[in-house]
Amino acid sequence: MAEDRPATPATDPTRPLRGRRRKLPRLNWLLQLFPVSTMVVAPYAVLVVPMAVLNGNPDLGFIVMLLALALPGCLLVELAFLRRVGRRGEWQRGLNRASAGHPRLFTIARAVTLGSVSADLVGVWAGRGTIFSQLTGEVASSPAAMLSSLFMGWRYLAFALLVASLLAGQAGRLACLRWATCLIGTQVVVAVTTALTAPLMGYLTFVVALAALCGLLHTRFVVIAVVALFLIWPTMYAARNEIRTDGGVAVDEEVTSADRLRFDLQVTRASEYDVPVDIERPGPSEIVRYGLLPRALDPDRPALSTGARINEYLGGTSTSAYTFLALGTIYFLDGPWGVVVFYTGWALVGVLLLRAGGPPGPIRLALFGFVVASPLMWSKVYPESMISFVQFSVAALPVLLLLRLTRDRTPTSARTPRTRLPT
Repeated sequence: MAEDRPATPATDPTRPLRGRRRKLPRLNWLLQLFPVSTMVVAPYAVLVVPMAVLNGNPDLGFIVMLLALALPGCLLVELAFLRRVGRRGEWQRGLNRASAGHPRLFTIARAVTLGSVSADLVGVWAGRGTIFSQLTGEVASSPAAMLSSLFMGWRYLAFALLVASLLAGQAGRLACLRWATCLIGTQVVVAVTTALTAPLMGYLTFVVALAALCGLLHTRFVVIAVVALFLIWPTMYAARNEIRTDGGVAVDEEVTSADRLRFDLQVTRASEYDVPVDIERPGPSEIVRYGLLPRALDPDRPALSTGARINEYLGGTSTSAYTFLALGTIYFLDGPWGVVVFYTGWALVGVLLLRAGGPPGPIRLALFGFVVASPLMWSKVYPESMISFVQFSVAALPVLLLLRLTRDRTPTSARTPRTRLPT
């Protein structure tokens, strides 16, 4: 098939969509220098702080304080490993060479994409992860739901492998775009069916972040994507409410789509309480149990919902959930030092995956993608986000092992990607 053909030497996946400039853009270079810090700050810079400023939120200083707690540890770790990045463009070229060492990468990426799409659609059909199951506290236990749970995180794995295939020159842009569109389209279907939009927003954030880190997206595209999301949000919000109403779920008609974007109010509500707050939440034993064991092997375990426990603490019911976004929730549960330790620790994990032993190949890139999609995701629930990272890694083990077994034994420095590399 045409999509199996290697990209021609004139095709550079990291150059802009228009024009002939081959030099890595400065903002992409900045993201490669400070990947974790950028991914922590960017959602707040785009979605949270502007809304606080435009609406005159008097607690804007609290948001700034949270960022001031999270960023120093991230920057310290990134600066400690800064020399491993080299000069502008060197890390990018190494990234391309590392991906070129897996001759069957694109074939594996397409197989994982098909597996991810199939598992997500089967899971939705079986009732897994819907708003209705969350409200009742029931976990879908049918064989189909159990089977689909074995592929948790494959949507992130599939996109990471597609990116690596493009960097290696094993696939052209249009081929990767078609397969990535299948992944994103499936998440849209899942969001519409489950009446939950947060997972879709998180997945889009992951796609943009990983593609930009690898030099495949440039500033203007990111700006266009953000504007487009703001424009289509009212329609998405109305569709979500309609599905919930049809399913018998009460919807507050006074809350508009614009009100739902007031993430600044969601974060700053944590400032009203003395922290850390002692509520029931998953501990180390639950992280091991829920992370390492698929539900198919442990079907009787209850569902975890720290958001529901927080909502009860705030005076709500157990059939609804509330969080202060990831950063605010960590502060609420573990206090200021909890924020410092959490982001410093995960920054170390992320930077080691990106820089230890040279630029990452598809295996380390996929694992870093799980870090972005779980602990570092701005909208994820803490501490369930750490369980998700373990679950994703365990579910991906067969694919990662296959990549390891099929890799080229040629030294990385001697590999030649099938693409024209940026300078």
